[in-house]
Amino acid sequence: MEVLRNISLGQYSTMKLGGMAKYLVIADSLKTLIEASEFAESKKIPLIVIGEGSNTIWRDEGFNGLVIVNKIKGFRQTLENDSGCCIDIGAGEEWDKIVEKSVELKLTGIECLSLIPGTAGAMPVQNVGAYGQDISQSLITVSAYDRQTHKMTILTASDCHFGYRTSIFKNEQHGRFLITSISLLLHKDSPLPPFYPSVKSYLDEHNLVNPGPETLREAVIAIRSSRLPDPRVVPNCGSFFANPTVSLDTLRRLEENYGSIPHWTVDSGERVSAAWLIDKAGFKDYIDPETGIATWPGQPLILVNRSAKRTTDLLMFANKICSEVERKFSIHLTQEPELLP
Repeated sequence: MEVLRNISLGQYSTMKLGGMAKYLVIADSLKTLIEASEFAESKKIPLIVIGEGSNTIWRDEGFNGLVIVNKIKGFRQTLENDSGCCIDIGAGEEWDKIVEKSVELKLTGIECLSLIPGTAGAMPVQNVGAYGQDISQSLITVSAYDRQTHKMTILTASDCHFGYRTSIFKNEQHGRFLITSISLLLHKDSPLPPFYPSVKSYLDEHNLVNPGPETLREAVIAIRSSRLPDPRVVPNCGSFFANPTVSLDTLRRLEENYGSIPHWTVDSGERVSAAWLIDKAGFKDYIDPETGIATWPGQPLILVNRSAKRTTDLLMFANKICSEVERKFSIHLTQEPELLP
């Protein structure tokens, strides 16, 4: 196991910001992952596991501990029958390549999660979702190294306590489990409507009926490419804020003042479009000269790094947005990317 020292964390976040890590290990096997965990224990320092850093913001102060970059690979089909099959995926696999492989196999279940940056192991942490799908709908199990018991364990989907953009890995058991692989159940049937509004619009505009998974993947890629910046080209962490959930009374009050508002009914209330709130708060296609952070044209949920050198600048601009949304609508926005450590 090679332990790197004093590494810039900016190169391990797609926002390209952050201080220095005292130690860093690239783990491409379970053996290295466990050795790295034991190294952190022996030195009595904290550790953090990341994939591509696409949902990660590092503090300017850096991290006086160990960062493990999970590069564990693997893709294997198991338990296939007439209706579908399970696939086991290494936590370090690039997520979009997995979606691409599943579509090539004519399997449905994750095609609408196309072009999402990051690795497979990061998907359950945030219960990543887009265009009507999220990972909890397909996930069967998560295999992980348990830092409390020092043993491998398997967690079922119910063990993960999935919620909207959250899970046990993000909340009550944060840092305990080092994910090594995930298992998904995908189906051989064609995707069934209703489709997400923007996807349906794309299908209608292109006269595409009875779409298979490959058609939905093409639609999602086209939509995302037209609206969202490539983090390899423009530094960003994807959607910076989660869509807030409000009461029906709050929604009605807003609609009395502003007319129709994009929203979705969920078990806990009415989920309102954070992009709409940010837009109406005055931050559409906005470049902040004070911080060097901007909102992406056409999608104000995406904060991009134009010229910022410090994470402090990013957080300052994000706070400006939150404060104005709260002042104008009395709605609190929650940040999606994880601020570490």
